[in-house]
Amino acid sequence: MSSPTPLADYQSYKGLPQLAGLCTVEEAAKPGLGVEECVRRLKRFHYCFKRLHQILTARITSEPIYELKTGFAHHAYLCAEHVTALRTRIGEMREPPLGLEDVPHPALEAFFDEILAAPTTQELIGGVYFPAIGQLYLAVAMYLLATNPLTDAPSGRVLKFAHLELLEIQGFGLNAWEALGKPAYEEWADTVLYPLLDMAGGIDGTATTQANPDRKGGGDVDTLAGTRGSPEPLPRRYSAKPYEYDPVPKRDERFTDPWNQGVNAESFLYNPALPARPKALMMLYKRLREIDVPEMMASIITQTPGKPWGYYRDMSRQLWDEARHAMMGEVGFVALGVDWTKAKITFNWSHRLNTECTPMERHGVLYFIEQGLMPKTGKRYEFETGQATGLPLIATIQDFDWADEVLHSQIGRVWYVPQFGSLKEALDYGDAAWSKVLSNWATVKSQGLTNHENWWPAVYGMACKAEGVAPDPVVLAFDETYEGKRADLREVGEGLSG
Repeated sequence: MSSPTPLADYQSYKGLPQLAGLCTVEEAAKPGLGVEECVRRLKRFHYCFKRLHQILTARITSEPIYELKTGFAHHAYLCAEHVTALRTRIGEMREPPLGLEDVPHPALEAFFDEILAAPTTQELIGGVYFPAIGQLYLAVAMYLLATNPLTDAPSGRVLKFAHLELLEIQGFGLNAWEALGKPAYEEWADTVLYPLLDMAGGIDGTATTQANPDRKGGGDVDTLAGTRGSPEPLPRRYSAKPYEYDPVPKRDERFTDPWNQGVNAESFLYNPALPARPKALMMLYKRLREIDVPEMMASIITQTPGKPWGYYRDMSRQLWDEARHAMMGEVGFVALGVDWTKAKITFNWSHRLNTECTPMERHGVLYFIEQGLMPKTGKRYEFETGQATGLPLIATIQDFDWADEVLHSQIGRVWYVPQFGSLKEALDYGDAAWSKVLSNWATVKSQGLTNHENWWPAVYGMACKAEGVAPDPVVLAFDETYEGKRADLREVGEGLSG
C-alpha cells in the first residue's frame, strides 16, 4: 500500500490555483475553529463595532475640531457597515435566536463605557484609537489565522475588509494623536482600560490572564466574578457617572463668527441675473456649511434608541455623506485660492435644532429640506450651475452632492415618512418644525453674538485675485442677509421669533 501524498506536495490540475484561490489544500486541511467558537468571537466583534459606532457618533457634535468631527463621522459609518456585515454573517451560522443585542461580558461593556465618557478630546482619541481599535485589529487578525480559510470563507471575507479598515482607522488615530502633541492617556489606560480588557478575556474573550495585580483601578468599582470564582474589582473612573450626551455644537477657533447669517447664499445662487462663475463660491459655502448636518444628525441617532439596526446604518451613511459634502466645500475653496475661514460658517441651524427641538422634529426638518432639493430648482439646478461655471471640480462636487441627496431622500421615505399617516403629514410636520426655530437673526445680534458681517466681498475678492480677474461690481455689491428668511427662500411668517 502506497503512502499518502504529503499535503505540501499536492498539485492541482496543470498547477492551477487551488481551492478557488482561497488557500492551498495544505492550509485548508487544518481543522480551524468550529462554528460555535466562530459565532462567539464574531458576536464579540459585532459588539465592539457597535459600541465604537455609538461612541464616535455621540462625540461628533461636541467635538470642536473640524478634522476630528469629519474623522469621527467617517469612522462611525465604517463601524456601522461592519456591524451590518457581521449581523448578516452571524445569522447565516445556524444561530437563532441571534442574541446580537446581548452584552458579551460586563467588563467589555465597562471598557467601552469608559471611552464614551472620556472627558477630553485627547483621552477620547487615546481610548478609541489605541486600546479599542488596536486590540480589535489584533483580535480580528488572530481570528483569520485560527479559522479554516475554506470552511469559514464567508467570515474571512467579512473580516478581511474589517481588518483593512481598522488599520486605516488606527492610522488616522495615530496621526491625530501625534498632531495634538502626543497627549498622555496612559495612566487611565493602564489603571482602567487594560485591566477591564484583561477581565473580559480580551476583545475576543480568548485571553486567560488575569488583570495585572500591580495595576490599581481608579474611581468607583463594581464587582465581577473572576475566572477563579472570587470577586474582582471592575474599575470605573469616568463612567462611574453615566454618560450624558452633549447636544450643543462646538467649533474650533477657525470658526470665528458661528452665529453669522449675513450672507444669503440661496438668494445669490438662484438669482438668474447673476453670473455662474461666482455662484461656485456660494455653492462651496453651502457645502462647507453642511458640517452642521452631522452635528444635528448625531443628536438624532444618539437620542433615538430602540430602532432596528438598519435605521442606524442608513442614518450613519447619510451623516457621513454630509460630512463629505463639507469637506468637498473645503477642497473647492482651497482649489480656488480662497481662505475658507473668511466665509463665516454658521452653526445656527444645528445649535437651535439640537437645543430647541425633539429628535423627531429634527428628523422632520431634515426630511423636509431633502424633499425641497429634489425638484429641478434644487440639486439639478446646482449641478447645472456647476457645469456652467466652467470649473470641472465644481461640476464634479455638485454631481455627487446631487446623487447623495437623492439617496438621502429615499432614506427618509424608509425611516421617517412611515411614522405619519401620509407623505403630506410628514412634510407638514417638518415644515412646521423648521419654522419653529426661524428666524433668530435679530435676537443673536441684539445679544451681541454676531453683527452678521457681510463676508462675501472678501471671499469673492480672494477668488478673483487668485484667478487674475477684476471683480464684477454688481457681484461684489451683493449684501442680502437671512433676516426674516430661511435657506429655502421662504419668508418667515408673522409671530415667529426674530
